[in-house]
Amino acid sequence: MPRMTAARAAVEILKLEGVDAAFGVPGAAINPFYAALKASGGIRHTLARHVEGASHMAEGYTRARPGNIGVCVGTSGPAGTDMITGLYSATGDSVPILCITGQAPRAVIHKEDFQAVDIAAIAGPVTKAATTVLEAAQVPGVFQQAFHLMRSGRPGPVLIDLPIDVQQTEIEFDPETYRPLPVWKPTASRAQIEKALSYLLASERPLIVAGGGVINADACDLLVEFAEITGTPVVPTLMGWGAIPDDHRLNAGMVGLQTSHRYGNATFLESDFVLGIGNRWANRHTGYRLDVYRRGRTFVHVDIEPTQLGRIFPPDYGIASDAAAALELFVEVARELRDQGRLPDRSAWIAAHLRRKGTLHRRTHFDDIPIKPQRVYEEMNRAFGPETRYVTTIGLSQIAGAQMLHVYRPRHWINCGQAGPLGWTVPAALGVATADPGARVVALSGDYDFQFMLEELAVGAQHRIPYVHVLVNNSYLGLIRQAQRGLDIDYQVNLEFENLNSPEIGVYGVDHVKVAEGLGCKAIRVTDPAGLGAAFEQAGKLAAEHRVPVVVEVILERITDISMSTTADISDVTEFEETATEPGHAPTAIIPLGSSAA
Repeated sequence: MPRMTAARAAVEILKLEGVDAAFGVPGAAINPFYAALKASGGIRHTLARHVEGASHMAEGYTRARPGNIGVCVGTSGPAGTDMITGLYSATGDSVPILCITGQAPRAVIHKEDFQAVDIAAIAGPVTKAATTVLEAAQVPGVFQQAFHLMRSGRPGPVLIDLPIDVQQTEIEFDPETYRPLPVWKPTASRAQIEKALSYLLASERPLIVAGGGVINADACDLLVEFAEITGTPVVPTLMGWGAIPDDHRLNAGMVGLQTSHRYGNATFLESDFVLGIGNRWANRHTGYRLDVYRRGRTFVHVDIEPTQLGRIFPPDYGIASDAAAALELFVEVARELRDQGRLPDRSAWIAAHLRRKGTLHRRTHFDDIPIKPQRVYEEMNRAFGPETRYVTTIGLSQIAGAQMLHVYRPRHWINCGQAGPLGWTVPAALGVATADPGARVVALSGDYDFQFMLEELAVGAQHRIPYVHVLVNNSYLGLIRQAQRGLDIDYQVNLEFENLNSPEIGVYGVDHVKVAEGLGCKAIRVTDPAGLGAAFEQAGKLAAEHRVPVVVEVILERITDISMSTTADISDVTEFEETATEPGHAPTAIIPLGSSAA
């Protein structure tokens, strides 16, 4: 039996489980693992500037492609605690990442040794499993189980903590005979699917709510086929956006308090039956007024995690199943019903939804200087085609982007949904671009999100990871400012100051162009909406030529309120701009796939 260090065995298992990239920061307690990483080869390591950044890079890497599992590495003390935000984000959004931490020697863990911390206990609530391995011979089994857990049931992150002496201990391990454990996922029965379909058949105005579980299961084609067979419009959630193209006639738009479309909310409120697949009824989608959300509607809920069924509200019928397994049966039974002539005619319902989709838009075309944010997204739709992978996290920029951008493919809206940590966007975009180096990756941030982890831009410069970062700058914590309107305050949300070194930017404070250039990247500043298109085109060329991140900073007007509900009620969204119908102010068109405009 071959002998090797436990650290080397861990690295060999990573490769056998399909890992080819890792993100992290070396330190004394994890150096034996790094030595094994170098000696083994086959895994590309990207050095982060902040360990939280490494965890978000791992998230972006996982989210970009089916089957990916991002890995982040650091020591147990400050590095492990820094990665907790990434683990929380991954847990909330059902993203499998593996966090590997290097711990103090076993004999001193409990003696308050330098940088020793019970990271497994800290990480436990935000992982599927968190383990400090105290016996070197257990390392192969712990790693094998970690990949099994991350892939089985509802996907999610795992943390493995390795004391330095455990890493250095030699064990017997044979990589040639290692095999991954089988992945377990619940599957619906035909009887369950037939019962679920009986609710749909009895309805007059049905909808499908497609969540991130549909994308995780790589089941988007099945979703679209099922919707087409049954004539059922689809509402993607924020995490499910891209499961059905925006320009598909059955895409009914998003629903919710903030990241929603006017036509999406209107159609939902007219529905009488909702089939949720791979979604968790998140509050930004349902609102807090569940009586409004549920009134007059029957619900069937399909989710891979049995405890999600009934967690927010009791459905009329629930099925614990992987989305792909359920949709395969939904398609099979729906085909039979179609062939038997038993499917209702939904043409009137579809026509009503299309009328709303064709008229209920928010105005995007403004020529104002300073620039209104709506115009930025209009120009992004023109400049960036359907192959673009958008990456964003939180704030008015994300909310307005979700209301006004267009997404046509799964995994092309990569968004931190539940946790929404500021600073997520830069490192996540680097992870996405690492996973898909040939893709057009476009990140979207407000100025405060951008400032949280902008040091990670240097990672893109060092490792030649190109992408375009659209930075909308109003020198405000815009979402919090808008929320404070209800309290009649504007307190500690203003980022303005006179920058003595950059007087040309006035009260916008931080000179993001100089900062980005100082970190080895390229940057462009735009102050006139007429220059947005050219700036986006130039940014793409600079990214391709220099192979570094390119920041496009757009100077916005200081205060713009974005449409959303202030009453936690999806039927009561405050609109700050009327539907635009006059010439020259038409709502942004949904550009068909393959058109020259795309």
